[in-house]
Amino acid sequence: MQSNIRILSDGNAGVFARSREAMKDIPVDCSMPADPKAQPARFQTTLAAPFSVSGPATYSKGQKSTLHFAPCSKEGWWLRRSDLPEQFPIRVSPRNVWTARRSIVLRCGSPDNYVRMTEHIIAHRLGLGVDNAEITLGTGDPPLFEVGSMPIVEAIEKAGIVEDSSRPLQYWTVKEPVAILNQWDGFLLFSPAENGDRRLYFDVGIDFPSVIGKQRIQFCLNNEIYRHGAQARTNCSFGIMLYTKTVGKLFADTRNMGYNWKNILVAGKKRYLNTPNLLHQGKSLEAVWHRACLDLIAALSMLENGRLAGHITSYKAGHALDARLMSNLYIHDLLEEVR
Repeated sequence: MQSNIRILSDGNAGVFARSREAMKDIPVDCSMPADPKAQPARFQTTLAAPFSVSGPATYSKGQKSTLHFAPCSKEGWWLRRSDLPEQFPIRVSPRNVWTARRSIVLRCGSPDNYVRMTEHIIAHRLGLGVDNAEITLGTGDPPLFEVGSMPIVEAIEKAGIVEDSSRPLQYWTVKEPVAILNQWDGFLLFSPAENGDRRLYFDVGIDFPSVIGKQRIQFCLNNEIYRHGAQARTNCSFGIMLYTKTVGKLFADTRNMGYNWKNILVAGKKRYLNTPNLLHQGKSLEAVWHRACLDLIAALSMLENGRLAGHITSYKAGHALDARLMSNLYIHDLLEEVR
């Protein structure tokens, strides 16, 4: 077990140690080691061509939402609201997180210049290795697809990704092992890259009081693995599903949410209430794959430029903790370039 781990935000070392032991006790359901033939990219990338994807709006019942993706010469990812022409594009960055309570909401300038549930959009930055892109939408309400984020994945694959050989790609890791905890004894641990290794490794564990239960996966990020995980839908309990259709209609953050029996995995105490996906040896790992690829990798994609390298361990974490980790990496100047 690593020693000399820096715990951020006044976390309790004893709680952290117990949580690490609890995760260690979860069997690994699926392990995908690094491909020794795969070499990390050397140059910055962008899209080879623009494209658009549409789907039912997440928070506006009966409406459609469209994302227009385009190549970008600026570093990083940028979200632009076409309905707010006098507002700056929102840079995908921890500096622009408005809230991460239910999802990652990014905002810049005016309170109206925001985009909700950005995680299902921005995860593709690190997931598929698209370093620079601009996404335009005419609302702050992105689409919610029936199969995770596969429409975006497939559109990026069709459009293509191109390298700019004049712009070297930087890789960043932490200067020392750092951890951050939440109130449910969950944690994120980011350990430095070893010996100049520019790959990003994951060990992700979840523990739900429902049929989802305990799940754990380990993998080294590459396009093929990310594509697999990007199929995973958001999950919720039957109680939450019922809430969004009844009392939740009274509140702005859940009113008109587009959850239905196709785009959400609904988990009861002892069984799934719709058909789960991503079965592995008879067990659905849809929940942990969504957590890894469309939640955690999305938050890590808020890195302003370049890509991350090292080892990420996640246990009982969520959007809020993900966003706090990324903010603290910048606030405390914890990143250094991998050389």
